[in-house]
Amino acid sequence: MQKETEIKLRASRETLLALREHPLLKKRNKSGWSRHELFNQYYDTAERELAHARVALRLRRDGEQFIQTLKSRGQSVAGLSERNEWDWYLDKAKLDIKKLGDDCWPASLADLDKKTLKPIFTTDFVREKAEIAWGRGKTRVVIEAALDLGQVKAGKQSEEICELELELRQGEPEALLELAAELAADLPLMPCDISKAERGYRLYDADGYSLQLPVPELVASMPLDDAVVALGWQLLGNSQRLAEQYRFNGRWKLLGEWLQQLVELRALLGSLGQAAPRASSRELRELLDMLIQDWRPRVEAGQDDEGVRKAAPTQFTEELGQTRWGLLSLKASLWLLQRSWTQGRNARGDRQGAAELGKWLPHLLAEEAKALQLPRYQQQPEDLAEQSPRMERMLVWLHLARGVLELPETDRLYGELAKLHEMARQPLDEAAREQRVEQAHRVWTLKAWKLLEK
Repeated sequence: MQKETEIKLRASRETLLALREHPLLKKRNKSGWSRHELFNQYYDTAERELAHARVALRLRRDGEQFIQTLKSRGQSVAGLSERNEWDWYLDKAKLDIKKLGDDCWPASLADLDKKTLKPIFTTDFVREKAEIAWGRGKTRVVIEAALDLGQVKAGKQSEEICELELELRQGEPEALLELAAELAADLPLMPCDISKAERGYRLYDADGYSLQLPVPELVASMPLDDAVVALGWQLLGNSQRLAEQYRFNGRWKLLGEWLQQLVELRALLGSLGQAAPRASSRELRELLDMLIQDWRPRVEAGQDDEGVRKAAPTQFTEELGQTRWGLLSLKASLWLLQRSWTQGRNARGDRQGAAELGKWLPHLLAEEAKALQLPRYQQQPEDLAEQSPRMERMLVWLHLARGVLELPETDRLYGELAKLHEMARQPLDEAAREQRVEQAHRVWTLKAWKLLEK
């Protein structure tokens, strides 16, 4: 068994050609590019029991060589994945189920009859690969860069494979993200938290692709810094999966959900005070602000305008043809992996970062609630929109971490504040004015809000 650490980056055909000649790769290319035609057959049961167990079973033909591979899902966040992998070299193109022993086969599939495994889909592509190596400080980094172009096929359904895959051979995982970010500064590369196997399953069953990552388990005793990592990875990973699925099927709802992940990530960065000095997140906040400022008006307009909804997939494709989405994703991944906000902060920031979440969060919410001054907006509801960022900072924590709060009816607090925030962003006519006044009063009179304002 070996552990595979890699990142996949969706690209266009033009970008793949440009990557071969990119100065950074040319400078660090130690082997030259070699070309391989890879034919891959994936296996599962009719009920997709391997997929449910987060396992992929593949038979590959590379030239005259046949390789049977079993991969476990492992960790996969924001495009950077770690998987356990077992390879067996075979004499012929036939699955050898005897190789699938207890040392590699998941315990959850112990009762599965391996004779029921059957071909499900194929991923056939041409791979051009090279060994990319350089010195990173006192250590040596070796990465296999692969330019993959081909197709996934499941029955009559097909999808193009066009991606750069970077696999770590030697060095730290940060090196993968650093290299990817340098390339993405020049070329449109989209971190893609979906494997070729997942694409095949998605073609086989359109609803089989999970859009949301598991919600992280937050506890009151965990340090704030750890909570930032957990929530940051979830929001970033979700945004990438939603972007990939919207690119794939153009369903309007997914675009709004993608935007919401960006809004919450931006609010998270803005809520951390001295625990994350503003200089440490300036680049990320600027990239997020640009994306949100461009896409929020479209999403809001599209709620009532079918023409806006129909135009959005083409506009999103144009977005993916630029560098900023991929660059944001990779920069944010590196920021989270390296905990960049902890570097160079002062002693007070260190204390805040080490504070228990269950103690820090009520203090943050109380500060924001008092500063919001809701009674004022019961008299001047037209000014409520200016408090949108403050409400978003409260909402991201109430959405994702309210389980650590010792407040009554936190679900209701989140729901009513979310309604008020939505109203604050709507055009203001007389009816909307009255609704804002009523909703501001409703939030202000909640028992949980009163406790926060004490």
